[in-house]
Amino acid sequence: MNKEGHVLNAVLLSIGLGYVFEPAGDVPTFAMIAEISVPIVLGALFPDVDTAFGKHRKTLHNLPLLAVVYAYPVYFGNLHYVWIGVLTHYVLDLLGSKRGIALFYPFEKEYSLPVGVAVSSKWATAVTVAVTFFEVAVVALIVHLDLPVQDLTTVAGALGL
Repeated sequence: MNKEGHVLNAVLLSIGLGYVFEPAGDVPTFAMIAEISVPIVLGALFPDVDTAFGKHRKTLHNLPLLAVVYAYPVYFGNLHYVWIGVLTHYVLDLLGSKRGIALFYPFEKEYSLPVGVAVSSKWATAVTVAVTFFEVAVVALIVHLDLPVQDLTTVAGALGL
């Protein structure tokens, strides 16, 4: 996906997650959206910094980088929710576009799924929105069905993530 697609995905995801975590639609909902939107958008844009150096969809599109960004708030106490933006960038590149990403860089093999459209396709925005709804639905199922992954959310909350 292109920059606009990643920003659209991050903004819609922030709104959706705000309602998942604070479903009443009142001040706490909008406070949650405000709290998570900037870090998620920044995280969603970060992997494409590799267009300025390195190899695009390799250097900053991989699981080791996601692990570092995820762990950063644990050690430094800031940049909460940025990892969500990085993760959603990867999901959008895997589900929304035809080209894959090198999840295990420096191994350069690109992984992709047999779905998605070309970045220049007239369907790119529709696919971006569909992937975003899928992401919000997955998080809503995890949070509201009290699946075992909910325990991770509780631990993350206790750590201030």
